[in-house]
Amino acid sequence: MDERVIGRSGQWASVVGLGTWQLGADWGDVDDKVALSVLEAAAEAGVTFFDTADVYGDGRSEQTIASFLRGRPDLHVLVATKMGRRVEQIPQNYVLDNFRAWNDRSRRNLGVDRIDLVQLHCPPTPVYSSDEVFDALDTLVAEERVAAYGVSVETCEQALTAIARPGVASVQIILNPFRMKPLHEVVPAAREAGVGIIARVPLASGLLSGKYTKDTVFAADDHRTYNRHGEAFDQGETFSGVDYATGVEAAAEFAALTPEGYTPAQLALRWIIEQEGVTTVIPGARDPEQARANAAAAKLPPLPPQTVTAIRELYDRRIKDQVEHRW
Repeated sequence: MDERVIGRSGQWASVVGLGTWQLGADWGDVDDKVALSVLEAAAEAGVTFFDTADVYGDGRSEQTIASFLRGRPDLHVLVATKMGRRVEQIPQNYVLDNFRAWNDRSRRNLGVDRIDLVQLHCPPTPVYSSDEVFDALDTLVAEERVAAYGVSVETCEQALTAIARPGVASVQIILNPFRMKPLHEVVPAAREAGVGIIARVPLASGLLSGKYTKDTVFAADDHRTYNRHGEAFDQGETFSGVDYATGVEAAAEFAALTPEGYTPAQLALRWIIEQEGVTTVIPGARDPEQARANAAAAKLPPLPPQTVTAIRELYDRRIKDQVEHRW
């Protein structure tokens, strides 16, 4: 699979990575055997970038990745984790002592001395403007606890603030055919500054797979049940912030645009891959078949121009007014 450099870090990631939130929690139950088989399928398909976080299953996702990689010492996989969501979300908690403690825990979970890439996990907005925070992150690099650092953001404004920081290697942001606003300023600014873009929630929590109807029922412990209106964390993380009924209808229209040889999910992933300035896209997978199908999007032919135009028209008509003023 093709790889792209993650901005200033000099590290490389496959154009399709693997998001592992679902291997920890909040997407219904995924047992350990299945989780390991998902990692194996992704790696065999050429994925060289795994994204995780210290709060995914309270460390379970990190530990599962470590277990898998111990059994596959032949693989070269860059592992990115996140930190900051284990405490009350106030700027005062984003200090060096906490960073070291969170980093120690993630390094134990991952079984490494130095983490490839650590990202602040959607912290409060003032954090992105704090010199002390970024000095602390520079200290983690100097102490060889991490090789590079980045941020995960909710809004385009947060992303632009982070991109201006000279030590930031990457920005992780929601980008998909139902969330196009980052293409206006964020992606061009990152490209100019030499900052990598990691596109998350690429399928709008599965909406863009075209598999859901208005009657679809998700498990009680699935965030698509309990966070539809932002009850537990930012609403934009669930269905990209799109009202579910609207999203299902728009997803049916999106699926109708799928070229021959693609699935709707692959269409969404391919659309993201083709955005200039995007480093990698990180779909999740609940089983090996999904992992392989997602990775296959990297090798599909370029999208026809008329399909790209139709996707933009659909967004402008059905989605834009719901999301752009918020994120």
